[in-house]
Formats: sequence, C-alpha cells, structure tokens
Amino acid sequence: MMKARERMLGRLRAAAPVSSPAGAIDTLDARIAAHYDGIRPDAAALVDSLENALSASRAEVWRATAREWPAQVAARLARHGVKRLLLDPARAEGAALAGALPAEVQVLPFSVPLEAWKSELFDTVDAGFTVARSGIAATGTLILAPDAGTPRTVSLVPPLHIALVYADSLHATLHDAARDECWRDGMPANLVLVSGPSKTSDIQQTLAFGAHGPRWMWVIIVTGDQP
Repeated sequence: MMKARERMLGRLRAAAPVSSPAGAIDTLDARIAAHYDGIRPDAAALVDSLENALSASRAEVWRATAREWPAQVAARLARHGVKRLLLDPARAEGAALAGALPAEVQVLPFSVPLEAWKSELFDTVDAGFTVARSGIAATGTLILAPDAGTPRTVSLVPPLHIALVYADSLHATLHDAARDECWRDGMPANLVLVSGPSKTSDIQQTLAFGAHGPRWMWVIIVTGDQP
C-alpha cells in the first residue's frame, strides 16, 4: 500500500510545470510600483522618519557629519566601558574610528574563521561596528551587506552593535530599496535587515533585550557628503 509521503511526491512529480504568461512579471512589477508611487518624502523627511522609527525600537540614534562622528563614537564607547571592538580597519570608516579610539579600546579585525575564536568572540568582545549599505525610512531598518571584512557575526554577536548609515542612502520603503538598488538583477548572497536591538517577550509579554543578539544598538546617521 502506497504511503502518504509517496502519494504526495508522486503527485508533485506528475504535475506539469506552470509557466507565467509573457510579461506577467513586468505587469505585476508595474502594479506594485504604482501602489507605492505618489508624493515622495524629501531627504530631510527620510532622515526624520528613520530616526523616529529606530528610536521607537529602543535604538540610540544621532546625526553627525563625516568629520564629527568618529570622535563622538569613540567618546561614547569609552563611557560605555567598551574594551574590545570588532571592526574592519581596511574600510575607510573603520580606519577613521580606529584612529579616534582611546588607547584602552582594542580594535579587533575579523581576520580568522569563526570556529578558530568562537569562545573569545562570544565571551570577550564588547561591540561590533558596521556600515550600512542603505536604510529604509518607513520602518527604521538598516540594510547590511556582510562581506569578508564585516561578516554578519559583527552585527549579531557582540552585546553592542554600532551602525553607520549615510543620509543619502536612505529609501522611503522596502519596495524603493529593492527597485532602486536593482535587487532583481542580482542580490548579494546575504542581506541583514536590522531595526533595533534584539528583543523578545514571553507568554506574559514581558519584553527582554539581548536574548538573541545585541542588547544595545547605536545608529549614527551621517549627514553631508560621504568621505
């Protein structure tokens, strides 16, 4: 007697592949775009929206120029008691922050496989620094594109996540981000969408931070031109 699993797989194998009518995807894309088209928020409104949404999610957000932010972050790290900071010194922003740090803050590049220093990373690293690819103003979301120098571990493991985002990289909605960055033409292997520190709640709806990721999140919105 044929088992349920075999019957199900048989039906799947026998089913003829369904192809979309010519132009169906383009028609659907046009309908979605029309839904989001309309009055677009200006640059200042995008920054305001991103800041308000992130703040509502318990992130600490502030604005700074490209010249100001390294010293501001360095001072806050010292006050927060950070001793070991994970960042990519090969990136311009990482080098700028590393150069502004006080001597008591040690810079750690992600230069070895995770398995080689997992215990050290989870037990002794206080903070991770990332540069967002872009941001989504409507939801207060940062889009991170991890790479070899800044893998997703940097934003997920340390208890403090520090993220830099440029004001001129902001999109109004997720749809705008996908369309303007041409995601359909080839996305990175991994994108991380971050909308605040890690939080969860139990059956009594008691909110707890840091259970599955960073307990704190700082976001610096860089105004003015990129370096």
